[in-house]
Amino acid sequence: MSDTVETILGANSEPARDAWRAAELGFLWDFWYPALRSSQITGQKLVTAMLLEVPLVLGRTSDGTAFAMRDSCPHRGIPLSYGRFDGRAVECSYHGWKFDACSGRCTEIPSLTDQDKLKVERIFAGHFPCAERDGYVWVYMNAPGTRLPDTIPEAPRLPVFSDKYKITHLACDLPCHVDHGIIGLMDPAHGPFVHQSWYWRSRHSIHEKEKKFEPIPHGFRMSKHEPSSNSAPYKILRYFSGSDTTTMIDFVLPNMRFEEIRSGRLWFSSRTTVTPVRRDLCRIDFVAAWNILLPIFLFRTFASKFLRQDQETMIQQAEGLKHDPKLMLIDDADRPAKWYFALKANLLEARRTGVEPAHPLPGPVTLHWRS
Repeated sequence: MSDTVETILGANSEPARDAWRAAELGFLWDFWYPALRSSQITGQKLVTAMLLEVPLVLGRTSDGTAFAMRDSCPHRGIPLSYGRFDGRAVECSYHGWKFDACSGRCTEIPSLTDQDKLKVERIFAGHFPCAERDGYVWVYMNAPGTRLPDTIPEAPRLPVFSDKYKITHLACDLPCHVDHGIIGLMDPAHGPFVHQSWYWRSRHSIHEKEKKFEPIPHGFRMSKHEPSSNSAPYKILRYFSGSDTTTMIDFVLPNMRFEEIRSGRLWFSSRTTVTPVRRDLCRIDFVAAWNILLPIFLFRTFASKFLRQDQETMIQQAEGLKHDPKLMLIDDADRPAKWYFALKANLLEARRTGVEPAHPLPGPVTLHWRS
């Protein structure tokens, strides 16, 4: 076997064992995840979602504040989503226990009498911090049974570069563990095979690429560079702007890919999030904004086709993965996937030991592949 190949399962090489160990660790807690589109929560309706195998009930208080609670009454476990909501408190449908929507604190237990000594205010339903950004309701998922950190970072924002712009959202489900979805997101070599089209890639356009990468907090960056010469959209952008076009791509834990394209005063910005639902299911949440003369319906037509192609590929991959095959990562095309597994493993180890996590990129690195 070539010394540039490392099998993930059954490998003897240390990097491969580390990669697979990271994959087996599962979900990353103490991060923000998009649960729903903001438009899905209206009035006093309770809506359900699942993140990291945790059932959630979400809603919006009378003043418009979004909230997220564990969809389970701490009394007898019935989903709170079957209950009633008056704009302030969620009432369980089984025994009428009420919980403040924004804190999860119990405010009433109807069956109690004056003789009962139970401190109602000391009872809490599971509750998670919530924030709205870019048309999504984000939920901060701390591991069940753990306390929230003293300081919670802001929910992610999509970078925009002018006051006026168009914005759109797309989503699709992937029948796989979140790790497979994420490394598919950062895979540079599948384009000519999965996304073949006259306007994007073809087998005949494959040529050698050279890209520089650099470390950033909780991730890595494909440094600013001139986009691929075999992509028609970039050529059109250069034609309309009359300026050089550059693109920069960031991959950030736990699950995000940001892309920024600039050409003179014209810009395009996108964020793709692979959202873990269950161990065998994740969801791509894609949001893009731009000030280019590009109608939303036209962009959605092409972007939807891209997502469908990725979805179909992951459905086919899931068919093979259910037989637990041996897998491998190769240099240089799969190096970003190796970095992802190492970042994840190092972060988990740092949380266990309290030591600052090591970064798998010691500094700028140049990778080569054909696509």
